[in-house]
Amino acid sequence: MIRCHLARLMGEHKMKIVDVARETGLNRNTVTLLYKETAQRIDLEAIDKLCSLFDCEVADLLEFQKEE
Repeated sequence: MIRCHLARLMGEHKMKIVDVARETGLNRNTVTLLYKETAQRIDLEAIDKLCSLFDCEVADLLEFQKEE
């Protein structure tokens, strides 16, 4: 299972979904799906923009967890 830590990063930076969409140029729906961890796939460009915005590594944004 892949976990997305966008909600945590947004909380740390006191940002809302609309702020992230505006700053990155990503579609608001894309940001919402990642925020709620309901996205089925992620474009590499979206990961790049989010990592640039939060000045983080991919591992800070996405995490693999083994299912039990």
